[in-house]
Amino acid sequence: MMMSSNTSLFHVAMYPWFALGHLTSFLHISNKLAERGHKISFLMPKNTIPRLSHFNLHPHLIFFVPITVPHVDGLPLGSETTSDLPNYSKHSLLMTAMDLTEPVIETCLKHLKPHMVFFDFTHWLPALACKLGIKALHYCTISPATVGYLISPERKLLLEKNSLTEADLINPPPSFPPSSTIRLHPHEARELATAAVKNYGNGGISFVERQLISFASCHAVVFKTCREMEGPYCDYLERQMRKQVFLAGPVLPDTPLRSKLEEKWVTWLGSFKPKTVIFCAFGSECFLKSDQFKELLLGFELTGMPFLAALKPPIGAEAIESALPEGFNERTKGRGVVHGDWVQQLLILSHPSVGCFVTHCGSGSLTEAMVNECQLVLLPHAGDQFINARIMSGDLKVGVEVEKSEDGLFTREAVCKVLRAVMDSDSEVGQMVRTNHAKWRKFLFSKGLENSYVDHFNQNLHSLLRS
Repeated sequence: MMMSSNTSLFHVAMYPWFALGHLTSFLHISNKLAERGHKISFLMPKNTIPRLSHFNLHPHLIFFVPITVPHVDGLPLGSETTSDLPNYSKHSLLMTAMDLTEPVIETCLKHLKPHMVFFDFTHWLPALACKLGIKALHYCTISPATVGYLISPERKLLLEKNSLTEADLINPPPSFPPSSTIRLHPHEARELATAAVKNYGNGGISFVERQLISFASCHAVVFKTCREMEGPYCDYLERQMRKQVFLAGPVLPDTPLRSKLEEKWVTWLGSFKPKTVIFCAFGSECFLKSDQFKELLLGFELTGMPFLAALKPPIGAEAIESALPEGFNERTKGRGVVHGDWVQQLLILSHPSVGCFVTHCGSGSLTEAMVNECQLVLLPHAGDQFINARIMSGDLKVGVEVEKSEDGLFTREAVCKVLRAVMDSDSEVGQMVRTNHAKWRKFLFSKGLENSYVDHFNQNLHSLLRS
């Protein structure tokens, strides 16, 4: 579908994986494109639209197209996103439901007639788009380092289907950038190898196969990153995949419309001195085991510092209160809060009292952390979070990981040790992360950086449409 020669504007359809982190990431790039006058048709589960509409900064150009998510046996009734699910084991069923929307998406695209469609986990979308004369772009919410490390064609995963082992993933592929510090611990490699070859969604296809098909059949791959931060990984992928790789830049999150920090948090945070509060948030899909949940909180207690922990109840617990260590509330009264519901993470991170952010290393959370001044303590939980943590602690040196045992467990002492080191501006570790974080934060906010990247991305999209 070629654009008319008398216009520089195009129409993009968005269809991301049904996870809040993916949906918001696609909304952020939608805002950047809408700023330049482009029209966006955003296909989203219908009941999820009100939850995310405040991120739409250009409602005259970004239009939500409601999608009914088919019910699949085994999914809780009414489930639309991964945040509606009790655990990760249900993700494959939600992917099955998303796969079943293919006929509906075909009808939508025929009606909407976009010039291009951005997707990620729906491996069937490029073929569908091609049939309709629409360009398909794999907008990757995970980093090029993660893609290169885990599913580079060098690993020949398709040729050795279902034979992936821990030993295969401990080290990077042979031609991976030699400057990289990324390596996986045995328990991480074991977990990822097992997950990679399991069926994921409809049709008996594994997660790795789904991704490889998506990368191979799309017209171009897009990453939310900068060459200055991940250039070697982008070059590596372009060589290995023989595919155009476009960089959209940092795609920094804008403050949502009508967004103001809740008064209860303004009051509570305002009662502490600047840079003294530990803030911990693990997103809507991270469920710790009960013993690790307790170790984390006891680690906060050991520091003697004020803390706000926004955590889901641990596995097997109905509510936060029933999962707390014995006597915890009494011992931390006045300086510690454990909150089991959603919080305004971006606004809390920017509060003057927050000095440290303990994160599970989701890509969206790391972006929000990098543009604020709080220091980073890294506690990756699953998937690409392990590699994100290595990039932050090893390549960029802007944060420190909590040490874990060989079986992937951490202790309260390990949590406390890292927090004290990072929060101490006079310690060697504290000085290192402060210096590097300040350097990269300044870079991300450097004048014209984001606009330059988005403008270049815009030009790449025009070139792709002309090809």
